[in-house]
Amino acid sequence: ILEHCVDCSLLLEGDADSRFRTLRCKKNRFGAINEIGIFAMVDKGMREVSNPSAIFLNRSDIISPGSVVMVVWEGSRPLLVELQALVDYSQYGNPRRLTLGTEANRLAMLLAVLHRHGGVSLGDHDVFINVVGGVKVEETSADLPLIITMISSYRNTPIARDLIAFGEIGLNGEVRPVTQGTERLQEAYKHGFKQAVVPYDNYPRKPIGDMKIYPVKTLQDALNVLSGNC
Repeated sequence: ILEHCVDCSLLLEGDADSRFRTLRCKKNRFGAINEIGIFAMVDKGMREVSNPSAIFLNRSDIISPGSVVMVVWEGSRPLLVELQALVDYSQYGNPRRLTLGTEANRLAMLLAVLHRHGGVSLGDHDVFINVVGGVKVEETSADLPLIITMISSYRNTPIARDLIAFGEIGLNGEVRPVTQGTERLQEAYKHGFKQAVVPYDNYPRKPIGDMKIYPVKTLQDALNVLSGNC
C-alpha cells in the first residue's frame, strides 16, 4: 500500500563483504524505472562509480576455463560483467545446481536445452554459476553467455579473453535477439573486446571498428563458433 502511494521507490542493494552498492529504481511515477546507479562505499560515504564496467571487468591475469564477459542492459546503459561457471562431475549422486546473480529456474531450462539441442548432457555434473561483483542479472541476454561458460568449464578449455557474448535462447534451441544490440557491441569495443558472439538479428549494419562479430541463429551455431575460440 505504501509503495502504491509514493511517487518513487528505490532499493539499495549490496553484500556485506562488498564495497559496492547498487541503487535500483523500482518505481518512478514521472520517469523511467529499472535505472541503476553504482556507488562505492568510502570513508566519506558513497561515491558514484562513473564507469562500472571497468570495475566489474577487473579479471585475473590467469586465463582459466569457465569465464566469459557478457553485456547486460541496466536501465539506460550497457554494463559489462564477468560470468563464471564451474562444471564438475558429481561425487554424491545428487548433482547440485547453484547460481549467484542469475535465476535458478532459467539455469535448469538452459541445461535441458543444451542437452536436447546441443547434445551435451550435464545431468551427472554439479553446476555452479557466479556473476562477478555481486551484480544481479534479470534479463534474458545472459542465456548465451551461460551456455558458453558452462561448455568452457565442461571441456576445460578457456575462452578468448577478448570475446563477449549476449543473446536469449529459446526452448527450440534458437538464439533470439535482444534490445540495444549495437549499443552493447559499441560498449564492449570501447573496453578493448575484439570478438563477439551475438544473435543473427543483432548483427550491426555498420562495422564496429575491427571487431569480429559471429552472428548465430541456433545453439548449435554458437557451439560451432565456440569450438574455434576455446
